[in-house]
Amino acid sequence: MRRLLLSAVLLSSITVGCGVLENSEDRATDAARDAAGKVGERLYGQRPRTAEEVGREAAEVEGVEVLRLTGTSTHDGDGVDVVVRTSGSAYDDRFDAQEVVVRRCFAVRVSPRSEWREEPRDVDCPDGPPLRFAAPPPPPELPSGALNAKLPRVPKGGRADEAEVRRVLASLDLHPDIRTEVETEGARVGVSLSVKGNGYDPQDCVLAVVGPGLTEVWVPPRIQRMPGEGGCGVGGALHRQPPPH
Repeated sequence: MRRLLLSAVLLSSITVGCGVLENSEDRATDAARDAAGKVGERLYGQRPRTAEEVGREAAEVEGVEVLRLTGTSTHDGDGVDVVVRTSGSAYDDRFDAQEVVVRRCFAVRVSPRSEWREEPRDVDCPDGPPLRFAAPPPPPELPSGALNAKLPRVPKGGRADEAEVRRVLASLDLHPDIRTEVETEGARVGVSLSVKGNGYDPQDCVLAVVGPGLTEVWVPPRIQRMPGEGGCGVGGALHRQPPPH
């Protein structure tokens, strides 16, 4: 009887131990899935991107390996499917056991129809090493110094001439990727030079205003150049926002 009781206790311990191990692995897998979810958050948005751009952005998330890209661009067909490999870990809550670490693969869909914080799909890991992506070309430099030197100075009581401002911009021979906005409001002319951002980091831009007795060229503060803040528009040149506190 004593031997049978001991056997039952040992069997119970093994069963409980296996159950705990399984639960720890499940929690570790959930942690890996959460890491893949950060990829979806990073890639979420309506901005058109090629599969190469999507893969490069995903690979920039810490702890993420991009294993496969399906599709050509976010706005073609079903969009771009990204298979990523992430890791997760968990500890046994009942025993001082070794940390459980897992590596899992998930698919993230990137298209205009993707939902915010959409749960990544569990998939088998493809064979082969992670994909590598070349660094994107650096954005063209915005000629703030040359702009400041060439913009006209209007005397007090005068009026800025939009045509003259546009001639100055044409003489700068700007890179094709630099977007130019010019707008007249009363006696003043506002100018915005900007480079398309990635929808995540601050946008590169230079603002300027030409008016009676004052010509200014400046770069808005970082927080005003974040996506959605609108600090790079020509309206920000004509109505300069106060610096953040």
